[in-house]
Amino acid sequence: MTRFSNINGLLAFVTVVKEGNVCAAADVLNLTQPAVSHQLKRLSEDINVSLFTRASHGLRLTPEGEQLYKKAESAVNAVAEFHQAAQKQSSLITGKLIIGTIVDPAFIRLGDLLSQLQNEYPQIETQLIHGVSGETLQRLNKGQINAGFYLSAAEGSDPLITSNSEPLFIDQLAEFNYTVIAPSGWDAKINAANWPDLAKLPWIGTPELSVHNRLLQPIFEKHNCAPNIVAQVDQEASMLEMVRAGVGLCLCRESIALEHHHTWGLSVCRDIQIPARLNFLAPQKELNTPLHQAFIKTLQNIWSLNDTKML
Repeated sequence: MTRFSNINGLLAFVTVVKEGNVCAAADVLNLTQPAVSHQLKRLSEDINVSLFTRASHGLRLTPEGEQLYKKAESAVNAVAEFHQAAQKQSSLITGKLIIGTIVDPAFIRLGDLLSQLQNEYPQIETQLIHGVSGETLQRLNKGQINAGFYLSAAEGSDPLITSNSEPLFIDQLAEFNYTVIAPSGWDAKINAANWPDLAKLPWIGTPELSVHNRLLQPIFEKHNCAPNIVAQVDQEASMLEMVRAGVGLCLCRESIALEHHHTWGLSVCRDIQIPARLNFLAPQKELNTPLHQAFIKTLQNIWSLNDTKML
């Protein structure tokens, strides 16, 4: 393979042609005029081709120089692109993140998040572990996940968070409401009912660590009653299926409840709104790692693109 003694000769050649003379090219390249002239001479000797002839107003390309200029320009651009790619490659963030996910992917914008993460950080691998909200904390403490989504009450402190043994980074992504949804035709049973009345109706229960349980328990305790649990599930989709089947009522995100009211005719307690919050959690001690910083930056960008406080 033929080698040039110095790639700077090609850069000098291209720059002189673009600028029109050696003086201007020297300013662009931050070199002296003799240095640029020397590089042009050396390039001409390397390839055994005369590139310029002297004219009254400076240098003029020879016919051979005109033919070689575009190739020289392409070579210079290729070298610049190589350096840019090498710089990017050297700063690539690699590693694997195990993320705890909850509810449906669209609600936490999971598809957009992973798509943008893949585009910007192609060497970051992600693994998803789905579960009820409170399991995010358990898995974080056991080192089973690196970060995760977490649902909590929007008001007051969260007992699981405050009692957690490790300091946490908490990013509050959105606030929304839960309400009570019931089988079709139950409007008369729930519309004027208070919490003790609602507690007597059949309920679809959820695990202790689920946000549904954590939101409802203090409410029932405040009213000195307990729900009549007739079935227990750990997936929101299963809960809604059982409501549609007439098994009982349950807590449900207000937007989903209204959608099922219009689609399936399910009954909704319109006077009940329980504020909740979607959070993203990560161990504070890992927050400064490039891997976590890249993921959190992408997460915050996704949510800022369509910033919303009520879903």
